[in-house]
Order: sequence, then structure tokens, then C-alpha cells
Amino acid sequence: MRDLFHDNERGGWKAWWRRFFLDLDSRIDFGLYQAKTWGRELYERFTVFMDRFHVAGWRRWYFVEPISEGLSLGSGGLLVMLALAIPAFRETSDDDWLKKSELAVTFLDRYGNEVGSRGIKHNDSLQLEEFPDHLIKATLATEDRRFYDHFGIDIPGLFRAMTANARAGGVVQGGSSISQQLAKNLFLSNERTLERKVKEAFLALWLETRLPKNEILKLYLDRAYLGGGTFGVDAAAQYYFNKSARDVNLAEAAMLAGLFKAPSKFAPHINLPAARARANVVLDNLVDAGFMTEGQVFGARRNPATPVDRRDERSPNYYLDWAFDEMKKLVETLPKSVHERVFVVRLALDSDLQKNAEKAVENSLRQYGREYNVKQGASVLMEVDGAVRAMVGGLDYGESQFNRATDALRQPGSSFKPYVYATALMNGFKPTSVVVDSPVCIGNWCPKNYGGGFGGAMTLTEALKRSVNVIAVKLSIAIGHGNPKKGRAMIRDVARKAGIRTPLPDTPSMPIGADEVTVLDHTGAYTMFANLGKAYTPHAVLEVRSGAGELIWRWDRDGKKPVQVIPPQVASDMVNMMTKVVEEGTARRAILDGIRAAGKTGTTNAYRDAWFVGYTGNFVCGVWFGNDDYKTMNQMTGGSLPAQTWHEIMAYSHEGIELRQIPGIAGSTGRAVVSDARKEKESVPTEGGRPAILTRRGTESLLRVERMMDDATRALATSPRERSKTTDAQQGGSGQRHQASATQTEQAPAGD
Repeated sequence: MRDLFHDNERGGWKAWWRRFFLDLDSRIDFGLYQAKTWGRELYERFTVFMDRFHVAGWRRWYFVEPISEGLSLGSGGLLVMLALAIPAFRETSDDDWLKKSELAVTFLDRYGNEVGSRGIKHNDSLQLEEFPDHLIKATLATEDRRFYDHFGIDIPGLFRAMTANARAGGVVQGGSSISQQLAKNLFLSNERTLERKVKEAFLALWLETRLPKNEILKLYLDRAYLGGGTFGVDAAAQYYFNKSARDVNLAEAAMLAGLFKAPSKFAPHINLPAARARANVVLDNLVDAGFMTEGQVFGARRNPATPVDRRDERSPNYYLDWAFDEMKKLVETLPKSVHERVFVVRLALDSDLQKNAEKAVENSLRQYGREYNVKQGASVLMEVDGAVRAMVGGLDYGESQFNRATDALRQPGSSFKPYVYATALMNGFKPTSVVVDSPVCIGNWCPKNYGGGFGGAMTLTEALKRSVNVIAVKLSIAIGHGNPKKGRAMIRDVARKAGIRTPLPDTPSMPIGADEVTVLDHTGAYTMFANLGKAYTPHAVLEVRSGAGELIWRWDRDGKKPVQVIPPQVASDMVNMMTKVVEEGTARRAILDGIRAAGKTGTTNAYRDAWFVGYTGNFVCGVWFGNDDYKTMNQMTGGSLPAQTWHEIMAYSHEGIELRQIPGIAGSTGRAVVSDARKEKESVPTEGGRPAILTRRGTESLLRVERMMDDATRALATSPRERSKTTDAQQGGSGQRHQASATQTEQAPAGD
């Protein structure tokens, strides 16, 4: 021990650790050697054992190798299928997927007239046995002849469709079975992607294991979209032929069965010749499938179906699409106690103003489209409280369902400048403040004015009236006290609070409208100028009732409240500045006879977008013209066709209503004064003008009565003791009075 101690003092610990690691290394080497030896021995034993099963010669190549490769590929295929199936089966995570109904909404305009519907309203009143035999056969012959023979995917039909499409060089036949199409309708979207097709196939197999064939067919007949806003063959029969599906004849059944493939293309109210040609193809399919003979379909060929003439029934589809999207968001916010999926919704829509707005945009494009090289337009008309009275999302909904009023992102040009000027007024500037129109650069970017050159010193009012680009950029620098980035952030904050929901990225050209907005947001943001700085949210829904008529939600009670974005004095100054744009500046074509208006034009680089957004004391309206492919227009400015179309929409909108002056407007001119005599005169409809309607005050009175009655009804429903004190006669009389009053109120206007 003493020697070890002395060894440690002389570095003996190093020798000990060296011996320890040498010993450990030898043990590891020996262990690896032993493992190798044992492994070789085990492998040799396994080889000797497997040699007993060795197959050589033709048996190996004809049996063993194919089976072996098949098992390998099959295992890999099963893993791939499992990976693909998991996302599909996640769509079925809701245990109540079959019972849960889709949102179904019937829309009424502001006066209580039904204007359309959206969503799927399930119809369980018709059983499969009640559908005519020829309707079921026409559907099966056209969509899935082997429906009762396959397991969810029709393999022969799929290969047949692939062959036909390859020969035609395009898609001429569909290979999806009815089960696959139902899976898409129940769980998936209509996007044309490989992922969706894979999910569709797995979900079809899943449906086949859970539902009998007849139930799958019944669900398909009830839930397929067949055009005209209808879902299911019974709703389509009612819409196209004014009869139940149980009563359709063979010719009508063939036309209905032809709609499954492409309802927007073959809908008889849109293209009757195409619908009849498609129906003839369905009759051919009936004969080819052996379901009927040529003699049986001969009468239907000679006497094709004649649908109800709905060419004059122009549904406000762009508006309804937007309203349905709003309703889907609203349903998620309703109390959990509301389990309804069927609603009746009263909109802010004014059908009369909607038709006029559509006509104004259409006439402008028909008359001046070739001259200006413009093909599309959009417009939004709303009350100053954000209630959207009319919306035009494009020239023709039948050709394009893309809503340019709500979904198209376009540069607003100079119509964005009011946000810049309002921010400047909030930060020390006055309408009379003098600014200098002279060259300025931010980095390598130097803005130019529309007409070229510079105007020198001028007031803010003059700069806005003349729409000077350089001044707007200089203001963004001055607002940030020399830091243009900070100034643009303040401008963006005002625009966001006003209602612009698009990103508005920070670019030097943002103050002159280089960032993108939507027509709806841009028009809604202008409500802050017409309301002494309070911005209102654009909205379509005024009231939501259950299918039984119970009031569930209403905007004035449950909707978003206005936001004070800019001080009232700033809003008043902006109104007076923007009236100069209409009366003396770039928007003189928007002048309304006897009604003072304010607004701002907008034109973007290369004439890709042209705008006019303006307002009166009653309405705010935005108009945009451009091309979907961003092609340059022929020198169209915001002060030309947009201002002219705005004038047509607004002039009609103000007929026969109680005119109101814009709050905060200073003074008046002879053109802006509306005398009592003129108001009285305009309250009477002229020939060919807008129909007479109730005044806003009268409408509000009726609505107050309706709300009081709703509150009283709710109170009685929650007070059994009070109900027990009421006699049957009193209940009957009160119910009759309530029903009559409610009917009158529903038919009364809720606005001007």
C-alpha cells in the first residue's frame, strides 16, 4: 500500500488508468470476436435448415420468385396505401357525420321577399321507392351503370373512361362511381387535385362498408348540386319544372340526370339547347345500358322537356355567395344552445337597387368596353352604417362566379390617398396647410405626377383635389418626422382601423395606392368619412331566424359596433376636402343633381385599375373597372367611366328617399341644397323611376314595433304563470294580432 502510495505520487495513477483501458479494450475485442463467431455459426445453421426448402429450375422462376416479389411489393404498397388513407379517414372523425346536416339558408331581401338560398337543405320526405323508376335508371345509366355490382370503385368503368379520354386527348368521360361522388359531396371540396381523388377513393370504400347501396343512392340523389342554387333532384325538379321529383316524366328525368355532370353548363335556364342535347345523351345511355328500348325513349326524344322560363329571374348571386360566407362565419359565433342548421336570413339587400347597379355596370361595359379595352367591373353600394344594399361582382355570374367585389385584390391608386390625408390632419396639418409639389425621392424611387411636372406650393385641399402624387409621398415623410417608414406605418394603421383587411405591405409607393385592396373593404372604409370618423363594418345580414321563425340574431343588437378611427373634426375637414374632388376636381362626372357628394378617384400605373369611391349623407358606393388578366386599359381614369357609373347608381338610389346631408359638411352651394319642396317631390315615384318606399323614420318605427313584439313573445314563453292567467280567447286574439303585425313588419322596409 505504501508502494502504491509512492507510485501514485510518482504518477502511478496514470499507469493504473492505462492498464484499465487496455483491459476494457481487450474485453470489447473478445466480445466482438465471440459475437462474430456465434453469428457465423447461427447463419450456417440457418442456411443448412433453409437448404431443405431450396427450389430450383422452373419451379423457382414460375412460383417462388413471383410470390416473393409480390409479397415485397405488396407490403410496400400497403404501407403507401395506409399513408394515403389516414388523411382521408380523418375526414370522417365526426361520429355524427351522417346525421349532421349542412348549413341551409333561405335569404330574404330587406323587405322580406325571398331572393334565393344557399347550402343543402336535406329532404327526407321522399323515399327512394317514391322516385320514378325512369329517373333512377336515367341516373344509373349516365353516372354509374355497375353501381350495384362494384365495391365502391368501378375498376372496369375507370379503365373505360381512361381509354376514352386518352383517345379523345381530353376529359370526355368520368370514371368516378356514385359512391366516390357522394364521398366528395359529403367530405371533400371540388378542387381538381390528385390528393382529392385519392381521398375520394378511400372514402368511397369506407362508405360502402357502412351504408347499404340503396342508402348511398338516396343520399346521392338528395345532395348532388344540380344548378340554380338547388341541391338534390327534388329541389331541382321544383326549380326547373315546378313539380315534385315523383311526378317528372321521362324527358324531364333525362334532363335532370344530365345535370349531374356539369350543372352550370347544362342548366336549362341558362342554356336550353345544351340541356336538351345532354338529355338526348342520357336517353342514349338508357338504351345502351339495356335499361330501356329505343321504342320506350322515342316519345321523350320527340317531345323534350320544357322547363319553367326563368330568364328574367336574375338572382343576386354574387351578393348571395358573399352573404352565405358571412352566414357560415356567423353560425360559429351563435350560442351553443342553437343547434339549428336551417335558417331564414333577412339581408340588407335592396333588390331594386341591386338590379339597377347590375344594369349600370353592364351598360357601361357593353357601351364603352371596347373603347376603353375593359371587360370587367365591380361595385358595392351600402348605407353609411355599413349595410350593403347592392353588390356587383362581375359582368356575368354565369360565365364567372369569381366575386371581384370581395375576392379580387386590386391596387386602389389615388383613391387610397384619403387615408394619407386623414393621417396628416391627425398629426398637425390643416386643410389650408401649404405644401410644395417638387421632386422627392425615397432611396432609388422618385414618384411622378399623373400629368408630369410639378405644381409648386399649394394647400392640402388643392393637392387632394388635383390628386398630386408627390404631395402624398411628402406627407408620408412629414408624418414620420423625416422617417417615411414610420409615417407609412401610421397611415397603414388608420387604413386598417377603417376596415382594410388586406396586408398592405410597407413599400415607398403605398401612399399613392400601390398596395392591394378589395372593393368591399375599400368602400366600407370610406364610411368613417361619412360618420364623423366612425367606421362601420360592411355587413349583409340584418336578422337570423330559425326555420320555425324564432329570432336568433340581429345586427343592431349583436353585430359589431362602429369604431372611432379619426377625430370628428378631422372627418369634417376630409369631407369638405373630398367634396372639392367631386365639384371641382377629377370626379366632376360624379356630380349628383341637388345632392352633395364627396369622394376620390383612383387610377393605377399602365391603366390597369380605375376607381371611384364616394359617399353622400345616405350611401357610400365604390366602383372599379379593370381586366382579370391585368391587361392595360385604354387610358381609363377613375374620373371617367367609374365616376360616370357611380353617378348612375347613386342617382337612382336617391330617388324617392329622405335626403340627408353629410355630417360635418361646411356651408352649402345652390347645387347641394335640397329644398323641402324637392324632398316632397322626390318622395313620389316618377314614371320609370324608383318605386316609392317608406321613409327611414317610418321603417325604424316598424322595426321597433317588431322588436318589442319579439321581446314580449320571448318573455311570455319564459313565464308559465303569466300564460296560465291568460284565457284561451285572449291567447287566440293576441296570437292573431301578433301574426298580422309580424307579417306587416316582415314586408316593410328596414331602411330609407
